[in-house]
Amino acid sequence: MVHSVPFLKKYTIPEPVAGGLLVAVALLILKKSMGWEIEFDMSLKDPLMLAFFATIGLNANIASLRKGGKVVGIFLFIVVGLLVMQNAIGIGMASMLGLDPLMGLLAGSITLSGGHGTGAAWGKLFTERYGFQNATEVAMACATFGLVLGGLIGGPVARYLVKHSSTPNGAPDDNEIPGAFEKPDVGRVITSLVLIETIALIAICLTVGRVVAGLLQGTLFELPTFVCVLFIGVILSNLLAAVGFYRVFERAVSVLGNVCLSLFLAMALMSLKLWELASLALPMLAILAVQTLFMALYAIFVTWRLMGQKLRCGGAGRWSLWIWYGRYANGYR
Repeated sequence: MVHSVPFLKKYTIPEPVAGGLLVAVALLILKKSMGWEIEFDMSLKDPLMLAFFATIGLNANIASLRKGGKVVGIFLFIVVGLLVMQNAIGIGMASMLGLDPLMGLLAGSITLSGGHGTGAAWGKLFTERYGFQNATEVAMACATFGLVLGGLIGGPVARYLVKHSSTPNGAPDDNEIPGAFEKPDVGRVITSLVLIETIALIAICLTVGRVVAGLLQGTLFELPTFVCVLFIGVILSNLLAAVGFYRVFERAVSVLGNVCLSLFLAMALMSLKLWELASLALPMLAILAVQTLFMALYAIFVTWRLMGQKLRCGGAGRWSLWIWYGRYANGYR
């Protein structure tokens, strides 16, 4: 469907999102026209979500970050600043509109930077722990909006930045002839043994992560289970690499992560009750409109300048917009 519909293809809407929303819309029509409400068995949804976050942790290689040097540090500073501002704008707008501040968080960094996967995870937590009804529906709507807007404003902003950028030799950035790509080294092949090893690592992350989350429950350091699972993945991956016992195969981890995420997103979106979003539609769009304007200005006046205006940062502006709107945050690369 994504490859057949120009709109979906142009804005790189992930297949699980498109398919899940199609089912959700069909259920909305059934609900409004015939009064039918269909429930799905979602027993696998949470394990798939946790497995996805485990793969994110397993692919977090600290040694690779060190190789990035100063540039990575600067970009990290920029992203942290952006996350803080996204949440401040979201909470501020929600409070002005008389809404729950949690909605501001969902219309902030949780979905616009974290995407559908992170949005669904926090939405579930907000519903269960804080009683914020329709949190998952709000999160999915905001994340989908972010996907589309990332493509809409990314191009014009990047075009503006590239036009006003220059390379170190003084030539305009858009006149520079790109060099040839380096041929990648032949890596490990994804075999059945590699998949079994990777699944075992994910299982360890899920098991230990759940135990850690249980131990932290009720303490000052209490964290959601998916965050604990993610951190266990980071620790496990880097610990194995440090002792030289085993090297995590990042490509295999990414493949399994994308499988888990795709199934999780499809299930999460299929179960959306869109008819419960009607009263929140206009306030949510107002918050997201302000977020969109801020995002474009931040890319132009902060990211571009701090990353170095003469170092091909026109592309960095668009890259940052795509990251912050969740396009790459969910594993779709």
